[in-house]
Amino acid sequence: MAAGGDAEPTSGTAGGTLAQRLGYLFANMHPVGAAYTNAHVAEVISRHPGEYGGVRLTEQYLSMLRNGRRDNPSPDVLRALAKFFGVPVGYLLGDLSERQAAHVEEEVRFLAAIRDQRVRQIALRSVGLPPEVQDSLTAIISQFRQQMNLPLEPPESGGTHPPAGA
Repeated sequence: MAAGGDAEPTSGTAGGTLAQRLGYLFANMHPVGAAYTNAHVAEVISRHPGEYGGVRLTEQYLSMLRNGRRDNPSPDVLRALAKFFGVPVGYLLGDLSERQAAHVEEEVRFLAAIRDQRVRQIALRSVGLPPEVQDSLTAIISQFRQQMNLPLEPPESGGTHPPAGA
């Protein structure tokens, strides 16, 4: 699915630990072909105090958060990490309902999928087509998925969810 040899997005961790949620973000929220490192994230946050609330973050501390050796960072650290990854801070705090956290992860999966140039081209080419044509394209894609023994719908797709902050 993802371009440049990226792995498929990992499954969600909506009810998981902080380490699991951070792992999910690191695995899925990065530029094409280059996953973020602890060093990069810590450096960006620490070098831009105005943008990230003055938080100073080290590679080692971030590593401890990611591997579960530390699990109670300050709210400022969580806000900075949430801002870096573009997710609500409640996702990292574990304050969202499981449904809300699953919605955040669905958005992350969408962003990971849309990094793929081919997926983006398919989506953009369907813009402006009448709804019945878009429905036909969806049916054709479903037929291809069935022929390739893939689930008819991508994992945890479809359905509507409340906004992440709801």
